[in-house]
Amino acid sequence: MSNTPNLLVDRFRGYFPVIIDVETAGFNAHTDALLELAAVTVKFDENGLLCADETFHFHINPFEGANLEPAALEFNGIDPHCALRGAIDESEAMKALCKGIRKAQKNADCQRSVIVAHNATFDQSFVNAAIERCNIKRTPFHPFVSFDTTSLAALTLGQTVLVKACRAAGIAFDQSEAHSALYDAQRTTELFCYMVNRYKALGGWPITE
Repeated sequence: MSNTPNLLVDRFRGYFPVIIDVETAGFNAHTDALLELAAVTVKFDENGLLCADETFHFHINPFEGANLEPAALEFNGIDPHCALRGAIDESEAMKALCKGIRKAQKNADCQRSVIVAHNATFDQSFVNAAIERCNIKRTPFHPFVSFDTTSLAALTLGQTVLVKACRAAGIAFDQSEAHSALYDAQRTTELFCYMVNRYKALGGWPITE
């Protein structure tokens, strides 16, 4: 490993953070459809601050036999059968995501990607289930390690709800845009970067003896 503190490979023990948000047709990752997925990678800028880098975004057709819970669709406002969504099959979306993340991970010289999400267990379960359904063998994502911005925000900002944590961090949040995977992933990325950068600014990183 390099001794330069502004390399992702050094900052997160070889993990490559990927901020993810999903919109689904229910809470069960094995039976309910994955309908939208957004992922944002991060990098250090020239000032050594963590910031957003690449964005991946997919509207996804329900997999064959998927359950569509009416209450979930009412909540996120998604019509799975609307042609204007420009949705693609789950297999196409997941293969493109894994290919793009593997490339970014390799460029960062990291060994494994780690999912960063607000209430990460939920998003990770849907990503893992989709990867399994699509029979993708070369997944870049660690199967169970995740960074949960809910817990990090509770520690650093005293908030656990995404909109409240963002506002506490001075990040604008339009609730009318919420429950879009892309919008929520972008705001979660800003929040994650804010917390990592603030910890550095307070003298918590790099660790000195």
